[in-house]
Amino acid sequence: MRALLIVNPKATTTSARSRDVLAGALRSALDLELGYTRRRGHAGHLARQAAEAGVELVVALGGDGTVNEVVNGLMAGPAETRPALAVVPGGSTNVFVRALGLPKEWSEATGVLLQALREGRSRTIGLGLADDRYFTFCAGLGLDAAVTRRVERARRKGRRATPGLYLRSTLGEYFLERHPADLTLELPDDADEERLASIIVQNTAPWTFLGDRPVHPNPDASFDLGLDVMALRVLRVPSTMRTVAQILATDGEPRGRQVVRYHDLAAFTVTSDTPQAFQLDGDYLGEREQVRFAAVPEALRVIC
Repeated sequence: MRALLIVNPKATTTSARSRDVLAGALRSALDLELGYTRRRGHAGHLARQAAEAGVELVVALGGDGTVNEVVNGLMAGPAETRPALAVVPGGSTNVFVRALGLPKEWSEATGVLLQALREGRSRTIGLGLADDRYFTFCAGLGLDAAVTRRVERARRKGRRATPGLYLRSTLGEYFLERHPADLTLELPDDADEERLASIIVQNTAPWTFLGDRPVHPNPDASFDLGLDVMALRVLRVPSTMRTVAQILATDGEPRGRQVVRYHDLAAFTVTSDTPQAFQLDGDYLGEREQVRFAAVPEALRVIC
């Protein structure tokens, strides 16, 4: 099988030596070429080129941002010639890999991948689409995305994306910034609209991990269904802290007067009177006043 290994050399949990070991292991089962990313967006370009060249499998080594770029590159071409995807975790959180049930350590995940290749094991997953960009596990507008923006700014200053950094960024964003109810979620068959302060969209569960703890705003979200939404009407301290406790609990069933939830949606639109922070798969993408979301069923074959 012809394959391309796309490597993010800045992946936080791998070294040059571990990347060499990984490539050697994959070459035992694949006709493998390597491609190294040089800038943001380059992973998508490499994946698109691989699809056009008839490569059958693209392996992404990196975090969720690298995976998102690779997925968008693969989805740019026709479905009938689209390569399969495999992922080896190399980031700090690796939500997509862990949502597939793969180990979070690159060496263990490589072993599972090689076994899956030997056994011909794969699954086809659905994706989310936000305007013209695909996402694998989550999107967000409002507080969620504003926290991602804070984390990215800290990382540009040399900070590591640890659970502690996310926690401090969340507390800073929540208590120091205003997040009025400026968002509106519009469903195709529902004329009722209400004002919302923050929206989380999921294509699978969990939404993220806090260390080894899965976080569950929408515990029933699945790669095999449409999109799930959890939104908060307001961000008052008592109700917000209660919701945070609920999504961190084992059952992860947020509920209450300020909580809005939808399950298995095919399409919807989020609009805002003012520009809102926007993130996809943990990458901050700037501010938006409108985003159209859609579920894309059976979009991509994944080796796992």
